[in-house]
Amino acid sequence: MRNIFNYTKEMLENEFIQNGYKKFMASQVFDWLYQKKVYDVNLFSNINVNNREYLGNNYSFDFIKIEKVEEDEDVKKFLFRLLDGQKIEAVLMYHDYGTSICVSSQVGCNMGCKFCESGRLKKVRNLETYEMVQQIILASEYAKVRIDSVVIMGIGEPFDNYDNVMNFIKIINDPKTMAIGARHITVSTCGIVPKIKEFMNLGLQVNLAISLHAPNDEIRKKIMPIANAYPLTELIDALKEYITKTNRRITMEYVMLDGINDSEQCAHELSDLLRGMNAYVNLIAYNETNNIEFKASSKETIDRFFDTLKKRGIEVTVRRKFGNKISAACGQLRSKEM
Repeated sequence: MRNIFNYTKEMLENEFIQNGYKKFMASQVFDWLYQKKVYDVNLFSNINVNNREYLGNNYSFDFIKIEKVEEDEDVKKFLFRLLDGQKIEAVLMYHDYGTSICVSSQVGCNMGCKFCESGRLKKVRNLETYEMVQQIILASEYAKVRIDSVVIMGIGEPFDNYDNVMNFIKIINDPKTMAIGARHITVSTCGIVPKIKEFMNLGLQVNLAISLHAPNDEIRKKIMPIANAYPLTELIDALKEYITKTNRRITMEYVMLDGINDSEQCAHELSDLLRGMNAYVNLIAYNETNNIEFKASSKETIDRFFDTLKKRGIEVTVRRKFGNKISAACGQLRSKEM
């Protein structure tokens, strides 16, 4: 049986019609699940007994479980146990403008970025749509908050699980479910060019973030194997096409690695690479782990890098650092448990 949270409302309507049931039952089911937050089909009181029996016999209403929560000021990190025993994580963050959650899209990751704890443990499988949806439901219920924005930036490469991630976006964006505005949803990719092109043609107002992390192919290939498949020229061409097609700004994620990509020359190369593009750079202080040899750039180095980009006309921010006292690095909590 497929889990009921795998379905967009349109998918559920079509399936009900094909099986001889009324289309509006999908709206009733969605109301119970997402508005009333009732997950026992026997309690769906406005649906008749025969239809409830059909739902119970044909759809799973099972949930993933919260295994562990680590908390620090303005952040909660969740370790989830999936129905097959695998583990993933999500991070809930509190900002002055609301709450955001960073969700995982795969169990492990095959992209192999050298600095990333998530990629150290290889991909086991893609997450199903319901496993992404339920990360938000459970974190929201645990923290007793409404989730205002979602970033698909946790364990895994979202564009390596493209179809499930797109259904996830449709579900959480639906006004009858979580009503998270498209402009409050961000999907992050390390640069799978064909999927960027596919994504740009969907007509979504969803934000795109690129894990760039290097200003040239020489450095990028050393730390990100994806660069061997899609060199920077190909990636940048695709991003320019994306900007022209969607008229949307792109976020360039840039994790600051001591002695690797944080030199003054790197700042100059990066500004040359991005000049004229509707993009901004998000500098990220690296979260060191015991398993990986990379070190974080100093605050002084990050500030200098920031100033150089700014002076050279590049819009740039420094990501606020969360979770200094917990397993902050992406995939670190899962890695520790494994």
